[in-house]
Amino acid sequence: MPADFFIDIRLGVVFSKATGVFDSADAMDHMGRLQNHPDFRPDFNQLFDFRDVNTVMLSAGEVRQLAKQSIFSVSSHRAFVVPGDLEFGLARMFGTYRDLEGESGIVSFRLMGKALAWLSLSVEPEPSMFAKLYTTATEAAQGTSS
Repeated sequence: MPADFFIDIRLGVVFSKATGVFDSADAMDHMGRLQNHPDFRPDFNQLFDFRDVNTVMLSAGEVRQLAKQSIFSVSSHRAFVVPGDLEFGLARMFGTYRDLEGESGIVSFRLMGKALAWLSLSVEPEPSMFAKLYTTATEAAQGTSS
């Protein structure tokens, strides 16, 4: 699975991670699974790590469509960690579209440390939180998970 998540109720943060090829269907799937998760609350913050994405298959139109809906509150803070230029630009575009809808708390970062600081988190989510997500995503991509 190209995107998975871990919800830390105590911190009020959704830690999301995408890997491999990431497209519109992956984004919609991630949003749907997150929204239906019993621990999810719209007022949680989000840290979305795109550092292990090797191909983004999203057009500007698809980014605009994805930005028309949100499961997060307009008061949530959402940090996207996107090191590549194309990915960074698409993430900024998404944030701009959401800003037009009143959700101004989406910021894109190239470095994890800066994203963590912006969210007032002192814990680096590697490897304890994301290691299981990476394993789950890798197994799903290889068809080995149960």
